[in-house]
Amino acid sequence: MVRHTRQALSEKDQGERDALLSLPTDVRWIPGRKARIVAAVNAGIVTMKELTDRYEISVEEFSSWRRSIRRHGIPGLRVTRLQIYRDAKNITENVHRT
Repeated sequence: MVRHTRQALSEKDQGERDALLSLPTDVRWIPGRKARIVAAVNAGIVTMKELTDRYEISVEEFSSWRRSIRRHGIPGLRVTRLQIYRDAKNITENVHRT
C-alpha cells in the first residue's frame, strides 16, 4: 500500500511543480529563481528532497536562501549583496563590543 504524504496539488500548483522540475540541471541561480524555489517548498508544491536531488543543492544552501529572504527579502539572494550584509553585520557587532 502506497501512502501519499502530500495532498493533491491544484492544476496551477502542478504546473508550477512541473516547471520547477523541468529547469535544466545546470541552471544559473538568479535571485528570482531562488525565491520561486523557496516559495514552492514553503507551499508544499515541491519537496526539498526533490530539489536537492535534481539540482544538487545542499540543504545548507537552500536554508541560506530561505534565511536571506526572511532577513533581507529577494535582494538578499544576490551574491553581491551577501558580502555587503555580512560586512554590515560584522561592523555592527564590533561597534557593540567596544
